[in-house]
Amino acid sequence: MDKGKLIIFSAPSGAGKTTIVKHLLQQDFGLEFSISATSRAPRHTETHGVDYYFLSPDEFKKKVEADEFLEWEEVYKGTSYGTLKAEVERIRDKGKHVVFDVDVVGGINIKKYYGDEALAVFVQPPSIQELRNRLVGRSTDALDVIEKRIAKAEHELTFAPNFDVILVSEELPVTLAHADKLVTDFINKK
Repeated sequence: MDKGKLIIFSAPSGAGKTTIVKHLLQQDFGLEFSISATSRAPRHTETHGVDYYFLSPDEFKKKVEADEFLEWEEVYKGTSYGTLKAEVERIRDKGKHVVFDVDVVGGINIKKYYGDEALAVFVQPPSIQELRNRLVGRSTDALDVIEKRIAKAEHELTFAPNFDVILVSEELPVTLAHADKLVTDFINKK
């Protein structure tokens, strides 16, 4: 059995990567979601082992020291995210394709590690103002947190050229159809 390929979706917070990934997982592409680990507490709608592997800061640090992460980053002061190597190989060993919803630096690092076995897609918001509107509309973060996310997003947009493809997230049906085609073409490529 062939090992699965890797499809990486990275974007600034609020650009739409999670919506795209959830859509792709409902299609018949043989995809399985790579659940990231984080040292932050779960939001009220999140479940351990489904949305993230929620680790204490100490547990996260021990896994970093044991080289158990494919990539990891302290995304915000005191809050780290990472991709566990065992999670990726568990999925690939079943012959399934791994789909990632990761931050920009994590996406670049996974692409570097796996090279041509991975497709790295940068999901770009149509504008910073639209990104701000989406984050405010979510009602999950305070305004000061949103402003920090916007500042981070402006920086993350400079990394877009490091990805294989830039997918502008505008009208949802068009964006999802484009994502479907990207994934189909990549999986079928020999």
